[in-house]
Amino acid sequence: MFRKTILVLILSCISSFSQSKILIYMDLTQADHLKAYGITFHALTNGIKADWLLNYRGGSFMIDYSDKIAVECRIEGVSFDIISSSEAVTIYAEVQDEGNNMDVVRLEKAPRIAVFVPPGFQPWDDAVTLALEYAKVPYDKIWNDEILRGDLKNYDWLHLHHEDFTGQYGKFYASFSNAQWYIDQQMQYENGAKKNGFKKVSDMMKAVSLTIKNYIAQGGFLFAMCSATDSYDISLAAKDVDICATMFDGDAADPNAQEKLDFSNTLAFENFKLEMNPYVYEYSDIDIQPLEIGNFDNDYFTLFEFSAKYDPVPTMLTQDHVNVIRGFMGQTTLFRKELIKKSVITLAERNGTDQVKYIHGNFGRGTFTFYGGHDPEDYQHAVGDPPTDLTLYKNSPGYRLILNNILFPAATKKKQKT
Repeated sequence: MFRKTILVLILSCISSFSQSKILIYMDLTQADHLKAYGITFHALTNGIKADWLLNYRGGSFMIDYSDKIAVECRIEGVSFDIISSSEAVTIYAEVQDEGNNMDVVRLEKAPRIAVFVPPGFQPWDDAVTLALEYAKVPYDKIWNDEILRGDLKNYDWLHLHHEDFTGQYGKFYASFSNAQWYIDQQMQYENGAKKNGFKKVSDMMKAVSLTIKNYIAQGGFLFAMCSATDSYDISLAAKDVDICATMFDGDAADPNAQEKLDFSNTLAFENFKLEMNPYVYEYSDIDIQPLEIGNFDNDYFTLFEFSAKYDPVPTMLTQDHVNVIRGFMGQTTLFRKELIKKSVITLAERNGTDQVKYIHGNFGRGTFTFYGGHDPEDYQHAVGDPPTDLTLYKNSPGYRLILNNILFPAATKKKQKT
């Protein structure tokens, strides 16, 4: 009789858990926001469905209960609740109530992720790879060779490392042209151009930029930070004109380059003016200069609020546990509002200024998202600085914006009500 009772209790618990949910809440009480994304990503990878509860407790995740996920949460230090099916129904009802700016987005399949990085790259060179490594989200490294041979078709989501798509080697010439790393980098790029049949690095980078643009048009998701944002669009605008000085490509830039730019080719920016001086550490006037930021202690940007039920994409991209976030600098720190195309959505800006931090847009069947700055937890990152230790920034709202982007492609095209 005793053994029979125990068996009934075990079966009852199993039945109860099979109807239960794991709620990974993402408000201020979450112990590790960043690893929560990794937990959700792993669930999708293992074929377990998940729901993103937009604007509910900081953009929480609801996942069908499994012992494996619960154990993983405990090991990784991610806060969660096990809730009954009736409690889940109550939460879904609250989220989907027309009177609340919340909604449910079904996450179905983990996206295949590629990060565009040069050979010899270290994960701490880039905030996105730092976030992926910390959250234990798998990704592949690809570079110019792989893109030019067509490997992008194997991926759903592409991140651009802090790259210079104009072929000017980051415009580090004035400061680092005699540094060994700069010399090695230039040689690496020149050898790559020759290998791929290009006379100049700038020509190779234009071909790479156009290949990426075609990838987006066919349904790819692009995410870029820092100099990979404006230098990418500049490369597209300068598709048919030489903007590189002699020290970069062996011949002089076209003196009429500015007038020959074609802004119809760009994704996000238009009517910008090039910085043609090779000794100036800047590509164009798209970027906001430090003097324009003013007092660095007052450098904060604000996330826009969108309608979760009618604008789910920008809502997903801005999920966070705070709406005002500490700014951070980079080679490209912020975007000048007047130079952003009208079709592009502003996701975050510095209030009361023309300085935009975070933007999103559509192109063809795909999307692009640009985020200014280098590292959300390293205000003025410099060449040679040590890597950011994300164990010290588990709840970074700036890093959360990066990780929103890796789950966004997992969302169903059409929202599903639960």
